Amino acid sequence: GHRGVDSTGETTYKKTTSSALKGAIQLGITHTVGSLSTKPERDVLMQDFYVVESIFFPSEGSNLTPAHHYNDFRFKTYAPVAFRYFRELFGIRPDDYLYSLCSEPLIELSNSGASGSLFYVSSDDEFIIKTVQHKEAEFLQKLLPGYYMNLNQNPRTLLPKFYGLYCVQAGGKNIRIVVMNNLLPRSVKMHLKYDLKGSTYKRRASQKERDKVFPTYKDLDFMQDIPDGLFLDSDMYNALCKTLQRDCLVLQSFKIMDYSLLVAIHNMDVAQREQAMPAADTRRPAPQRALYSTAMESIQGEARRGGTIETDDQMGGIPARNARGERLLLYIGIIDVLQSYRFVKKLEHSWKALVHDGDTVSVHRPSFYAERFQRFMCNTVFRKIPLKPSPSKKSRSGPALPRRS
Repeated sequence: GHRGVDSTGETTYKKTTSSALKGAIQLGITHTVGSLSTKPERDVLMQDFYVVESIFFPSEGSNLTPAHHYNDFRFKTYAPVAFRYFRELFGIRPDDYLYSLCSEPLIELSNSGASGSLFYVSSDDEFIIKTVQHKEAEFLQKLLPGYYMNLNQNPRTLLPKFYGLYCVQAGGKNIRIVVMNNLLPRSVKMHLKYDLKGSTYKRRASQKERDKVFPTYKDLDFMQDIPDGLFLDSDMYNALCKTLQRDCLVLQSFKIMDYSLLVAIHNMDVAQREQAMPAADTRRPAPQRALYSTAMESIQGEARRGGTIETDDQMGGIPARNARGERLLLYIGIIDVLQSYRFVKKLEHSWKALVHDGDTVSVHRPSFYAERFQRFMCNTVFRKIPLKPSPSKKSRSGPALPRRS
């Protein structure tokens, strides 16, 4: 990827240091959100999706921009009016957006996945900023009108919530970044994390991944670690599967595939035992402010506007249990949706299918992919709590829960 490390040990992206990139992002967003506030509110028009605004930031400053101690850069904002509408839809006020992203330094996340992207999180945990490749940014721009239509009909979704698309031009290179909802609040300790596609071909975490402090496991690991699946009460299960079904339909209509469901598990019982040990951080995490931004809100019925439906102990996670009857909170979302099913992928599938059984390969026709993804999530990963005796009574005799075929 474009990620590197310079002689001082600082992360770089396309030869720009991480600190310069963070600074440019904050200066750029401050300017673009500020200038947008002078434009009157109005309906989003088709041409709004294709607008790109650009502003130059010389280091000595100009009559529009402040002086700064980075190299000169140019900052581009894609579809500013359309993204303003998306932010509004999610209840994010312009001053909150600015405050979250620009009032304190952004925090770089070290465990950033295989994509070679850089990830930053805002200091209040609300937003993730991720560098994206040119193709992905282009694809997101193409998606915007359809994304707009979909969100209007259905703001409750497990699809990524995109709040802004920007580009920092520095040193002759374009660094494109997207601002999204943060799925995994840092204030909640995740005990397990899975990236699931519903495919079994080579879907096991590598040794290198396993050696990480907080590894991301895959489908085969899940089936081995949690063979009985995760149990939800039936309303929650139905709401989740309905949301997944709707989201898959949208992805399929955009010919998108190779996306994953990120499932992070906070085990409340284990956390309680850990807290009994000294030096545990017992501060209450602040609930996320953006509407529909928690896993719970993404799948549940009407939240009262302005009020979060967080009950005190759920912190936005979806309550579940494992076969041992331990209480869990699940944090989930669909990730990696900017892979369009292009020629390269088709090619990749055809040769993989020749060598292996085509149906288990993760790259597939969008309709087949969506169907297999849903089936895996709603049959293997998530299960309804059986209405017989409660799982806690059964847990003593081992996982004797009735298994669904």
